[in-house]
Amino acid sequence: MSGLTLSKQAATTSREASAGKGGSMVSQYLIFSLGGELFGVATLRVREIIEYGNLTTVPMMPSFMRGVINLRGAVVPVIDLNARFGRTRTEVSRRTCIVILEVQSDEDTFVLGIIVDAVSAVRQIDGTQIEPPPSFGTRIRADFIDGMAKINNNFVILLNLGKVLSVDELSMLNGTGGGDASRTTEH
Repeated sequence: MSGLTLSKQAATTSREASAGKGGSMVSQYLIFSLGGELFGVATLRVREIIEYGNLTTVPMMPSFMRGVINLRGAVVPVIDLNARFGRTRTEVSRRTCIVILEVQSDEDTFVLGIIVDAVSAVRQIDGTQIEPPPSFGTRIRADFIDGMAKINNNFVILLNLGKVLSVDELSMLNGTGGGDASRTTEH
């Protein structure tokens, strides 16, 4: 349940983070671990964090597509982020959870989940602390990375969700099972 509290904290303060101090841009990121590394996604894209469970597998999907969940009546595709990076499938443990995200694609907003080993924290990161992605040495594609930040002597890979989950893949995922159930519209 601490993940749910973390999600509420992220939602409550994410608007405050965009206004930085002293002219520099400060953004909030949800930090999580995956395959022994730390990653971050902008909290503005995080809807909630739920416990891992009740996945329904969908035949003939890419290897990184673990299945779909029913989230309050909506069919939400769930991606194994570790497998998406070309690694082995995520081993489910007690701390494994699903981060529910909203990802923008053209005029549509897609809701989907990513499986992560564990959620660590919500952190404010000043734009001046973010370095460009390295051209080599990472175990994931460079275009998946928005930048690198250092928090408590650990490097955090800040993900570009638009690249990690490309428009073509989002469209394909949207066609699984629930029709428009994984899309949201602005009211």
